Amino acid sequence: MEELAKKFAEYLQHKMPHVSDVEVRDLSRIHGGASRETYRLMGHWVEEGAAVIKPLILRRDPEVSLIETERDLEFNAYLAFHGRGIPVPEALFLELDTKWLERPFFVMEQITESEAASPFLPDPYGELADKLAPQFFGILGQISAHEPDAIGLAENMDHPALDACWREQLDYWVGEIDKDALEPNPLLRSAIRWLRRNPPPPPARLSMVHGDYRTGNFLYNTSGEITAILDWEMCHLGDPLEDLAWAIDPLWAFENGDRPASLMERDAALALWEDASGFKIDRTALRWWEVFSAVKGLAIWISAGKEFQTGGNADPIMGLSSWYCTDVHTRVLAEWMPKLRAEERS
Repeated sequence: MEELAKKFAEYLQHKMPHVSDVEVRDLSRIHGGASRETYRLMGHWVEEGAAVIKPLILRRDPEVSLIETERDLEFNAYLAFHGRGIPVPEALFLELDTKWLERPFFVMEQITESEAASPFLPDPYGELADKLAPQFFGILGQISAHEPDAIGLAENMDHPALDACWREQLDYWVGEIDKDALEPNPLLRSAIRWLRRNPPPPPARLSMVHGDYRTGNFLYNTSGEITAILDWEMCHLGDPLEDLAWAIDPLWAFENGDRPASLMERDAALALWEDASGFKIDRTALRWWEVFSAVKGLAIWISAGKEFQTGGNADPIMGLSSWYCTDVHTRVLAEWMPKLRAEERS
């Protein structure tokens, strides 16, 4: 950590030649996450004769990544939404030159006096749930409502055809399963076949899809205010129902699908999202994306298990994901698939 702090201080001095006496203190690793090494730190420097203390977050590419993502897309998402009514940290520097910290990285402000909740607790928010619920689903709706091209996301993101959104995502995650599966999973393969046989109707237009909008990926304070939406590393353009389905997945609510995100009743949550996004939910399409969410989840947990078992990533969260999350999503599919197959036969 000492060497990393020294190198990062040199980088900050390079980026801010108008300041002096740059130091990095209290550097510590935030464990978890699938595609970045995340560190919190305090930047100290002198600017115009005054001492400055700035809490910062450093997000560095890891040596081995569970999910391959483009750090510039994540960085640009923070840039695009900052100051537009979506609570995100201010993005400061994106660095692709590996001479500084051996691997690419970006820097953003650290949101202080806030915390994230674990999705693996039965009541993670307690008495704050009623305050957080409308914000959580309202903010997601606002993200979907923004036209990507109008907020500067047109130039560096792929624009799939409306009727291809589902296929592109399914093909990607099935590819991850094919690459990393250590053992057969007939139930998962059955779900994939069902998804291909029953494609959803296309969205009305493309939206920004966060990709991992869920319990645990936002910060809130003791007053019950959401202070930051984090972890945009899987963001892309696509069907906004993809994000909604992931947010209401039973895994993120301690397996309680009737109270998504452990915040509020399902119908109320969907209504809040509709009001904020301006979209009317097609329930057939939402069901498709909910089944897809379980398949996507299993793809991630399968990859986590492979990385952990082969020693590519020894973070305990990889082992936990492979064990607990795989079990949850497998049981979700075991409950859903007989009903879906019966509907097909009727």
